[in-house]
Amino acid sequence: MLAFCLSALRAVIELMIWSLLAQVLLALIAGRQRRENAIYRFFSLLTTPPRRLMACCLPTKTPTWLLPLLTFIALLGLWLGLALARKLLIG
Repeated sequence: MLAFCLSALRAVIELMIWSLLAQVLLALIAGRQRRENAIYRFFSLLTTPPRRLMACCLPTKTPTWLLPLLTFIALLGLWLGLALARKLLIG
């Protein structure tokens, strides 16, 4: 049961990581019109919770361009930590 929970949480975090990367790529491709793109808005919907959580943890004067990068780093660290926990706990 523990292995399933760790794997499921890792899968959700991996989905958020890929969504964040896809959102950045679409922002580069679409430019200023990215807010009108339905796929961009979908990826934004998926990545809003971790971005908000990261924004709460950062000082208010943090540049806006830094927020997605720090969110990506935090999610990647969490994903790797869960992989290590699963490896150590399950074997």
